[in-house]
Amino acid sequence: MIRIWLLAAGLVLGAAFAAAAHDEKKAGSDGHDDALVKLSERQVEAGKFVVAEVAGGVLSKRIVVPGSIVPSGDHVARVAVRLLGTVAELRKRLGDPVEAGEVVAVIESREVADAKSEYLAARLVFELQQTLFNRSTRLFEGKVLSENDYLRARTTFEDARVKIEIARQKLFALSLTAEQIEALPQQPVETLRRQELRAPIKGRIAERRVELGSLVGREGQESELFVIADLSVLWADLSVSPSDLSAIHEGQKITLTAGGESSPAIIMFVSPLLDKETRAARVVASIDNATRKWRPGLFVTAEIPTDEAPAAIVVAKTALQTVKSDTVVFVRTEDGFEMRKIGIGRQDTRLVEITEGLAAGERVATANTFVLKAELGKAEAGHDD
Repeated sequence: MIRIWLLAAGLVLGAAFAAAAHDEKKAGSDGHDDALVKLSERQVEAGKFVVAEVAGGVLSKRIVVPGSIVPSGDHVARVAVRLLGTVAELRKRLGDPVEAGEVVAVIESREVADAKSEYLAARLVFELQQTLFNRSTRLFEGKVLSENDYLRARTTFEDARVKIEIARQKLFALSLTAEQIEALPQQPVETLRRQELRAPIKGRIAERRVELGSLVGREGQESELFVIADLSVLWADLSVSPSDLSAIHEGQKITLTAGGESSPAIIMFVSPLLDKETRAARVVASIDNATRKWRPGLFVTAEIPTDEAPAAIVVAKTALQTVKSDTVVFVRTEDGFEMRKIGIGRQDTRLVEITEGLAAGERVATANTFVLKAELGKAEAGHDD
């Protein structure tokens, strides 16, 4: 299957390369050096050769494990109600962005109206008893009021204070804030049954679970209205064999790959337990997704490096070709690409150490090098003729 893909890719690139070469034919050349593929800038662009600068790097053994992208448990929030009511307003639709504290829905509930009314009544009684108690205190200090009357006034005041605090706690339990509670005396009576639901975090509406007019709350009804997800940080849920766990630790840097894209991630959790069915351990890595490149549900491959060792000069394995039993790379020059024999040393799954033939700072082709090899062969055949 891989050979078929390479053949197809070669035909496509070869066609593009030949078309560009035809356009450049008038410019011509005096011939080909034995190790040089002469190409113009346009031909290089048509051939889609990726050129990378030679530099030092780190070789490492790598554990490759499967996984999937999931929302971060620290960046998902649910907007729910704790009472029986009816959805009066839905101010956000699926996919809409929200800010922390922004109103996303309004419900109407007799329960919330009763709780607010109870608080307002307790507040009036408390304010009255506070005024009476302050007056009784002044009279008692002036020896005008008896001690028994003073104690009765203080007991009544304390009772009113306890009742208003109980009413306040009920409102807190219904998700009202201190600022909303303090504003209740200025609120019109006809709006007491309405309660605003606010977003607890910044993010986007990932799920909307109710419609306008839906009954929500207790008695088996849906209590969650929205699910809000902040996708700027995601998790990669990985499955690791027990034999590889000794090389994995929290805080370790890894690389995630999917669909030609890759991103760094950091392991944040290694489960001490094994899955009952797969006998694998769960490993969770955190991904910075500020660019929104990754989406929950995507399957990924994680490369976990172990036994890292520095090397003075490394190149990608995709840069290597074999010509007459020699290992070669194609170095970018002003005239095109020069074939260069190299010596190789240690290697890992992606990189190979160069022991001779290249210097740091030189630029080599790292993609579609089989096309350059083919062009070099054509040039040599023509030279022989």
